[in-house]
Amino acid sequence: MSDNNQFENILPVAPLKIAALESCREFAEKVDRYLVDFRKTANTQHRDNVYFQNYAEDSYLIDCSCPRFGTGEAKGRLGESVRGSDLFIMVDICNYSLTYTVCGHENHMSPDDHYQDLKRMISAATGKAHRINVVMPFLYEGRQHRRTRRESLDCALALQELQNMGVKNIITFDAHDPRVQNATPLNGFDNFQPPYQFMKALLRTEPDLKVDNDHLMIIAPDEGAMERAVYFSNVLGIDLGMFYKRRDYSTIINGKNPIVAHEFLGDSLVGKDVIIIDDMISSGGSMLDVAKQMKERGARHVYVCCTFGLFTDGFEKFDEYYEKGYIKRIVTTNLNYRDPELLKKPYYTEADMTKFLATIIDTLNHDTPVGKINTPTEKIRRLLEKQQAKPV
Repeated sequence: MSDNNQFENILPVAPLKIAALESCREFAEKVDRYLVDFRKTANTQHRDNVYFQNYAEDSYLIDCSCPRFGTGEAKGRLGESVRGSDLFIMVDICNYSLTYTVCGHENHMSPDDHYQDLKRMISAATGKAHRINVVMPFLYEGRQHRRTRRESLDCALALQELQNMGVKNIITFDAHDPRVQNATPLNGFDNFQPPYQFMKALLRTEPDLKVDNDHLMIIAPDEGAMERAVYFSNVLGIDLGMFYKRRDYSTIINGKNPIVAHEFLGDSLVGKDVIIIDDMISSGGSMLDVAKQMKERGARHVYVCCTFGLFTDGFEKFDEYYEKGYIKRIVTTNLNYRDPELLKKPYYTEADMTKFLATIIDTLNHDTPVGKINTPTEKIRRLLEKQQAKPV
């Protein structure tokens, strides 16, 4: 239950409106339902005040779309006025299931297509909305966050472009490297993490999981995942292990240097359960290799928690590793589109982020600090206490 009293007597920045692009419409509808529920009983004594006009609505979603011409060109369209509103534009750049037609040929939408539609929606609203915020869970070009040799710096370029178009805040989740926000130092950039939702989903599906130093270890699959893993390790009070990826930097395959081997740094895994923490599963090759090595080193069960389940090479290898016992469960969020086939897998569990995102939007609309909701240490500890109090 949301603590609606936290915003008592606090003015919203402006009337709240949400423009959800087709890529995340279903997800946005769930977020909207939470917002409606939050505000039914909040600030009821101020409903006659002009500053709380349109505060409690039946929905905050507005009519918007990006129709296309026969050539494949598109335009952004708002079906209602956003003048004076605190507008949140939501997009899922990873939704490859959507298609459009170019001269009779069907194209699947790429991240570039979704990003262009986002800009079209911003263009339709610029100069009218009081404030424009972009909710982009998977940060566009987030993996191209730094330049080496003669390369484009796409993520920084995109953030600067959005800033120049009038966007005031970027809301994203588990950015591959949050330091990319330095490209726009005068803009709002909020990067949220899902550790509480991971633990809630994992304990729901694995009630016998023992969260203590004798039975569990957190694993970072590479150096980039260390910050996430360190937080988990500290809040759960358990040991941490890490893999180091040895790469062949003389070769480039599919845009990246191939991994030669994974080297493990950490204590004995014999008889322990392990939780592997990372920001995404792309093809999943390195993740599966880490899981296999965990089992070969004596781990009991291997659980994988990743914010974004992309599964770009399909599920065949994951099915095989599940059958062989290398992985027991994979937890990802619903922040990005997932193939319906994934939702039926016996090893898959969803960490629902809709209530969390609704809380974030509500907090930003009231212009109050997000630090409390972005550091859920107390919530995780209460969750663990509740789990430990259950009868054996």
